[in-house]
Amino acid sequence: MRRIMSAVAAVAISAGLVACGSSSSSPSSSSGTAGGCSNAAIQKDLYKKGQLTVATDKPAYPPWFENNNPSNGKGFESAVAYAIAKQLGFKTSQVAWAYEPFDASYAPGPKKFDFDINEISYTPQRATAVTFSESYYDVSQSLVALKNTPIVSKHTPAELKTYVYGDQVGTTSLSFITSQIQPTAQPKVFQTLNDVKSALQTHQIAAFVTDTPTAQYISSSEIPGSIMVAQFPSTGEHYGLLFSLGNPLVGCVNKAISTLKSNGTLAALQKQYLQIYLSVPTIKP
Repeated sequence: MRRIMSAVAAVAISAGLVACGSSSSSPSSSSGTAGGCSNAAIQKDLYKKGQLTVATDKPAYPPWFENNNPSNGKGFESAVAYAIAKQLGFKTSQVAWAYEPFDASYAPGPKKFDFDINEISYTPQRATAVTFSESYYDVSQSLVALKNTPIVSKHTPAELKTYVYGDQVGTTSLSFITSQIQPTAQPKVFQTLNDVKSALQTHQIAAFVTDTPTAQYISSSEIPGSIMVAQFPSTGEHYGLLFSLGNPLVGCVNKAISTLKSNGTLAALQKQYLQIYLSVPTIKP
């Protein structure tokens, strides 16, 4: 889960960086055929005919978005959304952005958008209420703490269990704390990521966990005196676009994602927006 920061200079990227989740770990229903995925053919499946309605949360943080403006096409997720829209035959002017709070996105019920792009990790539980696309980004979680606090240097698996953590409600980061770190003290739960950051700054918690790009940016630019301690090994977590349950549009979007993988677009966007965040030390939970 989650986000932050402006575009950064491109640096070398390995081929392995691009690898996204397989269909077996990101279930989705149909797979659109060429004719069935034309812009004309998908009109019947759209929230509003003639436009692609894409949702995300507010504020929209870098490196996923820039300047809190999803419609500018800058930031990894904004750029991915427009790349998918192009594959589906939409012009930039035909993409409309909607607001959807993170923890409301995977709730059951009808949606006022075609898909939501907001660092939403696929989980089997969430997939009972909504439908996910194939992966567009594989996720590693990282640990953020204040400099010169014990956890910065004392973070063996046994030591990690002794600290008080906090995280945002409903996130896979919070689940990672409880299922992987398994601290002896119950983690504190907050409504927003901003609340989590405040809790760290006021020493209510020793650390929190979030996705690596977000952790890197928060520690370097958002919380004075904080540090990204390290990242944890991947557990297979990945981000998917979120649709209303059973939305047939997901098949055509999966086809678009597949094309963006094979033609190098996703690799180029990761290189442009995310590569600087990904070369960090790894520790075991």
